[in-house]
Formats: sequence, C-alpha cells, structure tokens
Amino acid sequence: MMKTITVSPAAKAVLSAGLIALALSGCGGSDGTNGEDGPDGIIGVNIDATSTLKATFTDATVVDGKVSVGFILKNANGVAVLGLTKDHDLRFGIAQLTPVTEMVGTDGATVEVDRGYQWQSYINTTKQPNASWIPDGETNIAPSAQFQAEVEAASKCADCLVDNLDGSYSYTFQTNIAQVTEPLSITYQADDTQRITLELKQPLITANAHYDFQPSTGLTEDIATRDIVSINACYTCHQPESLALHGGRRIDLENCASCHTATSGDPETGNSVDFTYMIHAIHKGQDRVTSTADGNVAAPYKVIGYGGGIHDYGNVMYPQKPAADCSACHVEGTNAPKDAALFNANKSDTACIACHTELASQQHVGVGTNCTSCHVEEGYGRSAKEAHGDVMKAYNETQAMSAVFSDVIVTADGKFSTTVKFTDASANVIAAEFIDQGSRIVMAWDSDKNYPAYQDASYSNRRIKLSEGTANTDNSWTLVWDKITLPTDYVGKTFELWSAVTACFNHGGYGRPEVKLTACSTDDIQEVEIKSSPFHFVMAASALDTSQTSAVRRNIINTQSCQGCHNQEVRHDGHYDNGINCQTCHTADKTLRSDDTYPGGKKSTSFAFKAHSAEGHYLKYAGVKSGTVLKTDCKTCHTADGIQLGRATDRVWRYGDIETGADVWMSSDTGACLSCHQKYRTDATVSHIESNGGIVDGISEEDARNRASEICFTCHTVDRVTKTHGF
Repeated sequence: MMKTITVSPAAKAVLSAGLIALALSGCGGSDGTNGEDGPDGIIGVNIDATSTLKATFTDATVVDGKVSVGFILKNANGVAVLGLTKDHDLRFGIAQLTPVTEMVGTDGATVEVDRGYQWQSYINTTKQPNASWIPDGETNIAPSAQFQAEVEAASKCADCLVDNLDGSYSYTFQTNIAQVTEPLSITYQADDTQRITLELKQPLITANAHYDFQPSTGLTEDIATRDIVSINACYTCHQPESLALHGGRRIDLENCASCHTATSGDPETGNSVDFTYMIHAIHKGQDRVTSTADGNVAAPYKVIGYGGGIHDYGNVMYPQKPAADCSACHVEGTNAPKDAALFNANKSDTACIACHTELASQQHVGVGTNCTSCHVEEGYGRSAKEAHGDVMKAYNETQAMSAVFSDVIVTADGKFSTTVKFTDASANVIAAEFIDQGSRIVMAWDSDKNYPAYQDASYSNRRIKLSEGTANTDNSWTLVWDKITLPTDYVGKTFELWSAVTACFNHGGYGRPEVKLTACSTDDIQEVEIKSSPFHFVMAASALDTSQTSAVRRNIINTQSCQGCHNQEVRHDGHYDNGINCQTCHTADKTLRSDDTYPGGKKSTSFAFKAHSAEGHYLKYAGVKSGTVLKTDCKTCHTADGIQLGRATDRVWRYGDIETGADVWMSSDTGACLSCHQKYRTDATVSHIESNGGIVDGISEEDARNRASEICFTCHTVDRVTKTHGF
C-alpha cells in the first residue's frame, strides 16, 4: 500500500529554504557579510501626547545680528519630547539689558539721570486705540497710540525651526537685531546682556524658558542682570495657575519682564504696562489716589488690552498690610534673587509713581516726576527705603513685645481676674503712658475645641478694656470680668487670654524724626497691636492648675500662610490684629449680619464663613475675576489635616435661611460644608444632607444637636475631601 504524506505550507517553506541553501553551498556560494548595526532608536514621547513639558535653552549665538538658539524639550521624567513643528503655538522673544539715562527738568535746567539697567525688547509694534474695545463712559483713561513689545511666531517662517529628531531643536530668529530701526530704534551692543525667551502653548500644558548671555564673550554667568523678584514670592498669595497670563501662554517672570518694558503701553487707556510700573500700580489697588486741591481722588490703574474689556485694578484689595512692607515681594537674604537689593538703589522713579502717582501730595505740584532728585539717603526727603522703614518700625517693634499675665484667679464671687503688663524685646516693662488703655484683653475657654457657645458667652462680654480695670503703680493692670459668668464645670478646662492691646508711636516725616514709643495722649500718633501669642492654661477652682498641660486645638489653619499673604493686619480696619485669633470670638454659632446682597438678607459671622466668603478669597468669581486665589484650593490656608468630618459632633452652626433670613441651626459637618457652599445649595443638596443625618433646618441649637446623626465621613473621608479640595 502506498503511504500518503501530507506536508504543511510552513514545512514546505522550510524545506525549500534548506534545498536552496544546499544548492548554494554545493555551488561554492556565500551568504555575504553581516550588515552594520543601525543607530539606536530615540526614546521619547510625542509632543501631542505628553502631559508634562519643560523647555531648556542650551546655547545661543549672534552673527551679524542674526540670532540662533538651541533648546531641548523633556517631560517631567526627563524623557525627550519629540515632534515639535513650526505649526505648534511656539513663539520667541529677544531683549537687551541696556543702561538707561534720562534727561529730566525743564526750561534748560535739565540734568541727566542714571536709571540703571532696563530690559528693552527688539521686537516692537505701534498700536492705535481700538475705540470699539473701550466701554462707554469709561473714566481715568487717556487713549493714545502706544508702542508694544512683541514676540515672533515660529509659524511665520518655513525653515527657522530645525528638529534634530532627538528632542533637541534649534531656532533662527526672523528679526535681525543689528537692523532694528522701526518703530523704535534699538542699538545692538554685543557687550550687553541679551535675553531670549520661549513660550510654547499646548491645549493642556505650557512651557516657558529664558536664556541670558553676553554675545561678546559667550558668558552666561557673571554678567549684568536684573533679577530682582522671584515668582515664588508671588506664589505666597497667588495660585500658580492664576499667573498664567495672555491666555495661559506666559508663566515666567523673566518672560514678562523682557516684554513689559518701559516703552510699552496700553493704547486704549494710555497707561504704561512697564513691568515695574504695572505690578506696583495693580497692587496699590483701591488705595491708589492722586492729590488735588480739593483732596485725594481715586486714580485706579486700568488696562483694556487685547480683545477689549476693562481690567479695573481699582477693585483690588491688596491684602498685605502695612503696604509699606516691601519684603512681601522683595525677598532678600538666603536664596534671594541675585539683584534682590536693587529695589533700594534709588535709580528709577517708576515704582514710586506707580504707587503714589505723579501728585503724591499738593507739595509736589510743579516738582515733576524725578523723585530721586530729593528722595535719596541724606537728601531733602527720605528715600523710599527710609520712608517705608519708618512705617515698618512700629510694626517691627510690636512684634517683639509681649503681654505678660499673672495672678490668674477666680474670685470669691466667681469672677475671672488677672493682672497684665507689657514688655519690650528686652523684657523691660513698657510704661503705661505708651499703652492705649482703651484697647482690650479677650478671655475664652474650651479653646482646644470650638470656644464657648455664643449664647453662653458672647465675645462682647469676654473682652475688657484696660481702662475698665485697675491701673497699678508698676505699669500693670488688674482686670476683673464682671460681665461674664463662668461655666459650672470650668475646673479642668483649657482657657485662653490674648491681647488686642495697642502701643502708641509717632509718625515719621520730613527731617527724619526717630519713630519711637510716644505717649498715647499726644496728637497725631499711630497705634499698632502688640503681637503676643495667646496665653493658654488650665483652671483649678480658684487659680491656675500648673500640674495640668493645656489642651491644644487641632491644627486646622496654617496661620503662617494667612500672615504670609496678609502680613500684620489681617483686618485692615485695625480689628484686633494680633495674629489669627478670629475664631475665638467668631464662633460657629455667632449671630447673623444683615446683608441685602446675600440670599435671604442675612449671613453668618462665624470665622469659617467669613474666611470662605471673603471677597478677596473669591476673585475667581468676584472682584477683578482674576482667579488669584481659587476657592477650591483649600490648601492655600488649611493644613493637610485641616479638613476632617465627624470630629466635633456637638458643634452647631447658626445660619440665615436663604429665603427668609430667619435663624436656622445646622449640624456640625453640614454647617462646616455650607460655610462655603450655602449660597449655592440646591434642593438636591439638602436632600443629600438630610438623607445622611445632617440638619439644615434646626429651630434651636438643641434641636439641631439632638436630631443630628451625620454619617458624612463614611463617604467623605479625609482622603477624598482633601483630594477634591486641591491637596
């Protein structure tokens, strides 16, 4: 029998290959030499797929005015970013750091003044006012043609951008910096520092970069700079995303400074947009005034800008008080920018006029704007450093003062009593004549929890003026709280005493008088709060219980963050500005305040509500709508463990009904959440709260407390809440 053998196609292929090889071998053929290894493949991610992006310049040259620059793109993991083309939103700028002089004076009596080094962009255009962008009836503006610095788009040149296919690129500028005559004539100097800037905008990410170098030597270090302020100082108050300007395209200060130059202005308002001028004018905000014969009038800084729409910075409430504390932005010392001290150099008047305007007072009429002709060290008027230093001296001295409490007792008739004196930095007792006896000491208990219930101990009864006590011959006061009844279980409770007492100082002025403690009976004095930490202690039956350690309230708020933005005056009306002790008086159950602009006509005065709804904390939706502090980024103020539900079940909150304004009482977690969200609550919100044991319609504290059975923390864990709120 003949056997049938089936051969698969794959086997046929193998057999065929073998037969061919045998045939070649039999004929004495060769399979040839091995080919060379190909180049290693580039490990990278495409620019349109990356979620992070960083640009870094590597080198730059200038040949006959033609500028070429190299740069690399990487993601956050250091992986090369590939595929950049000229058609991406890629732009470059270039500026020169030029020594500037100015002729000032009139009628032939002009003098040349050194204004120091200033950035000047090579790329400029002339802009005419666009009348359709200017709102009808707008005041405090003077439309006029203005120069504006520009950047050039890579998309306008077919071959300027070169992709090296490994994450590195080169770009040759379209602008020849040795031939700039219009609209401004800029003289290129190879010995001057040049700055190249890059801005690359993707739909979800932005990269900025800059490169400073001296063409004549190729140096990038030990060359002239103007590195005065770090953007990290800005982030003390500003959220990073709120400083992504021009459509989110520009995020680095160095890029801003090289474009917002002294020759740049806003044509629709006529205002300068020089970086120094603009920043100081914006932050002067609602306090920016100019002097007239009839008194000071508002002089808000305004910019209309591209696309129209007024940006009225007269709405800005600059939180740093006293505003004379330049260190809020101008940080010196360790890790400070290289030229941090330059703001004290008395070179330019730009910052002076931006804040104080051309007419700081009627004494300046006809003087002109050459501030530094008089205001310099040893000059006729105090320099800016001296003048601001005089303002700050009283604040700095009171930071080193202390309130010292002794003889803390409960009297035989059940009244709380203490003796208090005030000491300076050397622990010397301050004379009573320098202390305002109309200022107060505030007392509280349960300071480790949520402070006394307002109905049991309103803050008006827990505060006492020094003048209501007994003045002693040793410059101390004995105070007895006659208006308050201590709780029956006060023994073992943690108490708190804190000072809202002010010390009196004279003002500075012409002639450089020494700013020092001055008798409060003197005319024209300034009063500044003594910055003393609260005194915490545990009470026994009639005296301090020194065997017990006072309980500590959970660290909810980062007070350093608060004061980093607000400085020494959290309330600008001088309302007890000794630290962040607001919650001592503004308890969760405090009374309501009438406000016709709020739903229902009344709103809470608890500290949480006031802080969350403060206009300056809400600029994404109010004020200048800048998003300066984003409401959802709670880590701006809160500590990492500062948002925790279910921790204080006995606490209740007082709110106004958002339809009638009548008092309603809310359970603990519900009230905490509604301190932000009450204004925007819906029926669905209320249903969700009530189905999880929350109370939004209590008729009394007891009602809200007794009916509450909140289980919010079951789903709204610390981890979920903190992630939702920006941690």
